[in-house]
Parts: sequence; C-alpha cells; structure tokens
Amino acid sequence: MSSTEGKSWTRDRVFALAEEGPVSVLDIGPGVGTYAKLLAGQHVSRLTGIEIWQPYVDTYRLHEYYDEIVVGDARKVDLPKADVVIVGDVAEHMTEADALTLWERCAEAAGKAVYLSIPIVHYPQHEIEGNPHEIHVDEDWNHERVLASFTGIGAWELGSEVGVYERRV
Repeated sequence: MSSTEGKSWTRDRVFALAEEGPVSVLDIGPGVGTYAKLLAGQHVSRLTGIEIWQPYVDTYRLHEYYDEIVVGDARKVDLPKADVVIVGDVAEHMTEADALTLWERCAEAAGKAVYLSIPIVHYPQHEIEGNPHEIHVDEDWNHERVLASFTGIGAWELGSEVGVYERRV
C-alpha cells in the first residue's frame, strides 16, 4: 500500500480538470486500488488500471473498482488513451531509463495531464506478498533529481517522503 502523501493533492488536481465534464483515468500500477477509491464518483467517466501482478487483481478485487484491468507490464503493453494518466508509486520499481521512457509514453497516452507519485527520500523496499515487482530498483530519488529527469513537470507537492508531480499535455 502506498503512502497517503500527495494523494489529496492529486485528487484535487484531477477534479479540477473534470470541471468541464468527467475525465477518463488510466492508473498505472493500481496495487490495492488506491486511486480508484480516491477518484470514485461523478468526476471520472472511466477508470482503467494496468497491473503487473495478477494476484493483486484478485486479492484486492480490482475489477470492482475499475472499468477495465489490463494485466501486464506498463513498460511493454499498449497504453490506452485517457484524459489523465497516473503513475502512482511505480517509477521507483524500475530503472531510471525505464521510468523516463514510461513517463514519455504516458504523456503520449494522456489527453490532459500525467501525475507522478514517487518517494523523494532513500526508500528501500523488498518483495511484498510474494510479488517481486514490489522491490524498489531505484530507491534514491529526490525532488531535484525528479525535476531534472522527468520532462514537462509544471506543478508539484512535496511531503516528507513522497513527491507528487503534474505534467499538463
């Protein structure tokens, strides 16, 4: 389960984008369905999740919260178009090169904005519930490195451990 830091900021930013009408959302790495629960309601027209670990789909009943769940690696599967793409606590689970490539692919899939949530302190993590994808491959992100590495960031909020970032497209 991801940190709560930055979640309300992201929710408020997505809801602001939905002022003209509901938005579609693509959630990369839904895990326990945090963003689906956070964004549920009239502001979102469709929720799609891409989850790499099939057991999470069943354990956390993701089909109950998402209109569609794609089981696969977001670095490899086609990303469906959506108004908003959320890369929530995912980038640290891959190499920097893979994270930056995914970021650009998410920007291509997004119609309005991409949101990134990432630890901004040394944050090691190991396998959880038998899921090898939970390991933090790159555990040393910080705010300055995020801004220097991920292109197009225009707004952010920093917590004590997690930063959340917005890229409008």
